[in-house]
Amino acid sequence: MLPGFEVIGREEKRAISRIFDEGSVFFAHGFDKKRKHFHVREFESNLKSVFAKKMSDSLCVSSGTAAIKIALKALNIGPGDEVITQSFNFIATVEAIVDTGAKLVLTDIDDTLNMSPESLNGLISHKTKAIIPVHMLGVPADMQSIIKIGRNHTIPIIEDACEAIGAKVKDCYVGSLGDFGIYSFDFGKMITTGEGGAIFSKSQTLGKKARMYHDHGHKNIQGTPRGQDTAGMVGFNYRMTEFSGAFGKEQLKKFPKILEKSKERYVTLLENICHKGVKFRNINIGNKPNYDTFVIVVENASLRKKVIEILNKSSFGTKNLPDAFNWHCAYFWKHVDKNIRTKEVKDTYKKLLTCVAIPILISRANNDYKNLAKEINACKG
Repeated sequence: MLPGFEVIGREEKRAISRIFDEGSVFFAHGFDKKRKHFHVREFESNLKSVFAKKMSDSLCVSSGTAAIKIALKALNIGPGDEVITQSFNFIATVEAIVDTGAKLVLTDIDDTLNMSPESLNGLISHKTKAIIPVHMLGVPADMQSIIKIGRNHTIPIIEDACEAIGAKVKDCYVGSLGDFGIYSFDFGKMITTGEGGAIFSKSQTLGKKARMYHDHGHKNIQGTPRGQDTAGMVGFNYRMTEFSGAFGKEQLKKFPKILEKSKERYVTLLENICHKGVKFRNINIGNKPNYDTFVIVVENASLRKKVIEILNKSSFGTKNLPDAFNWHCAYFWKHVDKNIRTKEVKDTYKKLLTCVAIPILISRANNDYKNLAKEINACKG
C-alpha cells in the first residue's frame, strides 16, 4: 500500500459518518434542502486551490481511467484519429484511448522513464489529435519539450499525473501544465478515496464538455430542477459519490505531512545508496518528484535479482518494476494490438529490465531505509 492508504484514520471515518448524520445524501447533485454539504464540489474546489490554481475547472469523477476517457471525449476523439502516449504506462491510459476507437501510438521513454520528446516528435502525423505524457512513479516528464512539440503542431496535451500527485515542474504541480490534467485517487495513490479521480481543464469550454459527458450529458443549469434539466451531449455516468468526496477532503488535509514523511525516506535512500553498480533515475533540473517511489538502475541481471531478493525478504517488495510489470509495459499487451511490439515498445522494455522500483512507505521507519541502503551496498554482482 501507499501513503494515502497508510494514514486512513478517525478523520475519514468521521467524515463518512457525518454524511448519515446530515441527511444521508449520497448523490453529488440536488437535495439542496436535505444536506449541509456538497462534499464532491468542496473536494473539487479544494483540489484546485492546492494543485491547479491557474486551471479553469476541477472535476471529480469515479476513477483516473474515467478521467482520461472523459478528456478524450471532450476533445471529440474517435475512429480515424491517433493518440500518442508512452510504452511505460499503466494500461488504463491505453484502454481509454482504444475505447474511443482512436488508434494507439506508443513512444519510447527517456532517462526519466517517461515519454521521450525525441521519440514523440518522430511519431506525430496529420491524424494525431492528442498527446498523453504520463508522469510514471512520481517523477515529472520533460513537459517543457512535450508542450512545445504539441503547440508546434496544435495538438492538445492530456497530462496523466495519476502516479505523481504532488510532483512539480519548476513551481507548478503536475496536472496543471497541459490542456487537461488527470489525477487518480485509488488505493495505491498519495491521496486515496478508495476509487476516484479528477480532471483539471485549462479551457472553460472543454471543462463544460467534460462535466456534461461525466454526468449523462446533463447541463446542470443553475436553478433548474435536475429532472427538468436538459442534455448538451451524449454522456455516461462517471460521477464521484459524496462518500468519496468527504473522504478525499480529509485525505487532502493530510497531504503535506504525507509528502514530508515520504521525502525523508526518499532522501535517506538517495544519500545512502552508494553501490558502484547502481545508478539513480534521472530527474530533470528544477523538477521535483512526489517521493512515493525510489527507482534505481542496476548494471546487470545478477545484481538486480539480488536487490529484488533483499526487498522481498525485508517486506518492502517492489512497485511495478518488476512487480506488476505486465500491467505497466506495453510489451505485454498483445491483447490490445497483436502488432504492439514496435521498436519503441521493445526499446522501452529493454530499458525497464535494468530498473527496480522501491516503494516509499511512511509506515516504515526512516532507519529501515538506512538499513535497506546498507544491504544494497553490500550486494556482490
